[in-house]
Amino acid sequence: MLGLISRTIVYKHPSVLLNLYTSLVRPHRDYCSSVWNPQYKKVKELLECVQHRFTHFFLNLKGLEYEDRLFNVVNGHSKKGGTEKIS
Repeated sequence: MLGLISRTIVYKHPSVLLNLYTSLVRPHRDYCSSVWNPQYKKVKELLECVQHRFTHFFLNLKGLEYEDRLFNVVNGHSKKGGTEKIS
């Protein structure tokens, strides 16, 4: 689904990307019970890979580490005290 979003969506505003992620990607990710409580390291790594790829869509967060990008996408601000917002 991330490939579909990146290939077909031209207007990549953060609010649009978040809406697409929550409506198209998250339901697939949350469908299986193993997603709710992943017990194997490989499953956890695959889930993190999806989130990692999604955070690369935000051009205004390019210089940040993955954890900071993820925190920024989820909360809308930097955990290092910065005022960067996704908007």
